[in-house]
Amino acid sequence: MKADLIVIGAGIVGSACAHEFAARGLRVLLLDDHRGGATAAGMGHLVAMDDNPAELALSGYSLELWRQWAPRLDAACAYRTCGTLWLADSDAEVAEAERKQACLKDRGIACQWLDAAALRQAEPLLRQGLRGALRVADDAIVYAPSAARALLDHPLIQCRAETVTRLDGNRVRLADGRWLNAQAVVLANGIGATGLCPELPIRPKKGHLLITDRYPVTIHHQLVELGYCSSAHASTGTSVAFNAQPRPTGQILLGSSRQFDSLDPQVEGAVLARLLERALDYLPAIARMSVIRSWSGFRAATPDGLPLIGEHPQQSGLWLAVGHEGLGVTTAPGSARLLAAQLFDENAAIDPTPYLPGRFLAPQARP
Repeated sequence: MKADLIVIGAGIVGSACAHEFAARGLRVLLLDDHRGGATAAGMGHLVAMDDNPAELALSGYSLELWRQWAPRLDAACAYRTCGTLWLADSDAEVAEAERKQACLKDRGIACQWLDAAALRQAEPLLRQGLRGALRVADDAIVYAPSAARALLDHPLIQCRAETVTRLDGNRVRLADGRWLNAQAVVLANGIGATGLCPELPIRPKKGHLLITDRYPVTIHHQLVELGYCSSAHASTGTSVAFNAQPRPTGQILLGSSRQFDSLDPQVEGAVLARLLERALDYLPAIARMSVIRSWSGFRAATPDGLPLIGEHPQQSGLWLAVGHEGLGVTTAPGSARLLAAQLFDENAAIDPTPYLPGRFLAPQARP
């Protein structure tokens, strides 16, 4: 197949981009080296995040698109609207919940405060003494690897296992020396992007996850401590925050950790111990459950926590959809739609300016 567009990376962001362009009638060639990345290692939460207006705009817009996709996803994608409970354990966190509630409501996102008694009724496994929680009803979960595969099930998308060794605008060189070209190339391979574009300001952020065995009694919402945001945006060292997700299988997925001081993919016992200690503080019932698997992965983080979505300022024809850190699953559909709007010179549903690569990369100087 002669491709109109080449996408590099078959994770959730690359798959969303391929899906978006194929839906517009373009022939898409997707290349992936099968090394695996954040899509296979992440939690698969679909959550409205509001650390800054641009993050909320992209995550809120993307959640709307996920809800449009949901009816077409098969059972393997495990899409489920479970909602998120942001847990408050102090006066400061109650105040943060109030701020978050006002911010989300301004964006039209449904949320409500649950006092201690209502929280206890909603989630009996949580420890007593929590002050309450902000419930964001329309947040959801999905099994991202299956969702990525489902998005690629389109007659205009051809997937090939290939390693790309060099980029030159709208041309790519493969490991065997062949060059391929298209009208545009989309780089969407997460942490692997710096191997092809070392100038990109992307830094690996390691994370660990654990999953329990299946039990008849479980949690019903995604549970996140309100201190999660400060942990998520730490820029040095190792941090952990309580994050628990109910899986449709009856298992509980536990996170999360963030490390800037390790490039080793091995699971680290000391980090797992901290993660479990934090989980036990909020969910004492975990002590009676078996953890059957743990793993690690790397998020692709930019200095300001926002992805790079747009044309590379120094390579005409090369488009970027990278640097999504821990929100790649959530923001994949919005990122793909924003990229397509730019490529086709359309008015986007949200302002693309905060995500443009030019905020870090100056245009190539002309001779």
